[in-house]
Amino acid sequence: MRLLLLPGDGIGPEIVAATVQVLRAANDVFSLDLTFEERSIGFDALKATGTTMPEEVLDAARAADGLIMGPVSHNAYPPRSEGGVNPSAILRSGLDLYANVRPARTRAGLDAPSQRTFDLVLFRENTEGFYADRNMPSGPAEFAPDADMALAMRKITRRASARIADAAFAAAEAREARKVTAVHKANVLRLSDGLFLEETRAAAARHPSVSYDEVLVDAMAAHLVREPERFDVIVTTNMFGDILSDLASELSGGLGLAASLNHGDTYAMAQAQHGSAPDIAGQGIANPSSLIGSASLLLDWLGRTRQEPALSKAGHAISTALDHALRDVMARTPDIGGKGSTMVFASAVAALMKGEG
Repeated sequence: MRLLLLPGDGIGPEIVAATVQVLRAANDVFSLDLTFEERSIGFDALKATGTTMPEEVLDAARAADGLIMGPVSHNAYPPRSEGGVNPSAILRSGLDLYANVRPARTRAGLDAPSQRTFDLVLFRENTEGFYADRNMPSGPAEFAPDADMALAMRKITRRASARIADAAFAAAEAREARKVTAVHKANVLRLSDGLFLEETRAAAARHPSVSYDEVLVDAMAAHLVREPERFDVIVTTNMFGDILSDLASELSGGLGLAASLNHGDTYAMAQAQHGSAPDIAGQGIANPSSLIGSASLLLDWLGRTRQEPALSKAGHAISTALDHALRDVMARTPDIGGKGSTMVFASAVAALMKGEG
């Protein structure tokens, strides 16, 4: 089982190293036969090759069983004409990672801004929507007819809507609440979100054991703040999902805890939900919880899709060890009130994995 490591920018190399330490512990405990290959993306790749996303990295990703990707500083990259492209967008499009799965839940021993207990997961369509870098075959989907006007195009397709809806309903069938909420703005975006809702309703008909409702995106932002425990599985389009998942993660304790898995039918990539935090890079204090949690999701996905139970068991064990380590103020990082460092925390999770914690 070969995992491709893409450390990225800023704190990326630090939290990828921490995640690998935990994965090596899982490998020892569950005899997973994991191997690791590393490739450069981001500023390191730009310096070495002239592009932030070398073509051979995508080839290596297609040859790997799974990917672990650190955050990238794509907002700081030079123009596309000078080699500055977003590696995340290229991987999501190139590997057809149509589902961005973002759990958000409160944890014992950690303060959460919402002051409420909840456990939800958001399924965000990952390949189209208002994201200008991934919804046209050539060039970005925004343009400026003149210096005083900028236009952006939003693409919503029946195929993409149907498959993210089915992924959300399949996940809901395995959860206790068995409920899906579709988030939209069809009262204004009548054609595009109307098409999205047609497909979520069709998916609901295919999954009759799951309850289903619909909420406008602006109302959803208010409901998440007021009563996040009301929701179980949320499914929505790309930009709405990006915004709402950050809100849910902050309510559950912060983006440093926010796991994220990008998957399609063939490939999957663990990716921290947060950014590259260049202001703390190299200080050893970055919280690796998000990427460690994302790696646990990746192992579980690989176990289910490859029908290899040991991988899923390892994924669940990492998640459990992560929860226990987060209760230890001496291990967890300063951003969540701890006194530990990036690698101290990773060592604590790894020790718990081995039954030594």
